[in-house]
Amino acid sequence: MLTLCLLPPAMAAQLVRVGAYHFPPYVTKPESPAPGGLLPELLAALNAAQDDYRFELLPTSVTRRYRDFIQGRYDLILFESPNWGWQGVEMDKLDLHISDAEVYVARAEPGRGQDYFASLKGKRMALYSGYHYGFAGFNSDQEYLRRTFSAVLTYSHDSNLRMLLHGRAELSVVPRSYLHLYQQSNPQERERLLVSARTDQVYHHHALLRRNGPLGAQALAELLARLQASGRLAQLLERYQLHATTDAALEQADPMQL
Repeated sequence: MLTLCLLPPAMAAQLVRVGAYHFPPYVTKPESPAPGGLLPELLAALNAAQDDYRFELLPTSVTRRYRDFIQGRYDLILFESPNWGWQGVEMDKLDLHISDAEVYVARAEPGRGQDYFASLKGKRMALYSGYHYGFAGFNSDQEYLRRTFSAVLTYSHDSNLRMLLHGRAELSVVPRSYLHLYQQSNPQERERLLVSARTDQVYHHHALLRRNGPLGAQALAELLARLQASGRLAQLLERYQLHATTDAALEQADPMQL
């Protein structure tokens, strides 16, 4: 007589939807069939390292991300700051202990040095629409930036840097990680750009999680700790010119004079 051994079916992995908007080098073209940047690679690494959760990228936009989060369209967003317009939104937070910074960039010219970055007054700025800048008190309102800082707003760091090189703007603010990668890809432009030694803001990256969502902050911390222990997280950060930090020693530079 043949005895059948009935085993319980394997439990399906819990789906975790991760919000993503175009934010190079963290995410590029999240709405495309093959998004690029650190985030898609990190999600692939998390999916490969365990079977309890399945991380899936969900495209949003730099301005729509708040509403999508509140409405529960996604469960988690990475490489964010609670200061970037999230005040008053109910959430759980996890410090990722990953740092980056935004730096001022201008066109290099004879006699122009670091003192050029001492004041914004009278300088036309090329900025990324929807971003929160330290010099503006993290106010991302387009009209405010245009009126107060003579800002031209675009949706591309490359466009902003080209505006500097072509004399259509005098200052831009770019993530340091992105600038390193840009200079690697465009070595001929390295000497044409003057980069500030001071920062506009230091990124203390966080994960923001929907309260009572499928994944809690402690569970996410444990998953990231596994990637850290395996060396995979460090490899990803190095590729994208980012750094892990375990302390709060990084401080934002003094505000510029307006």
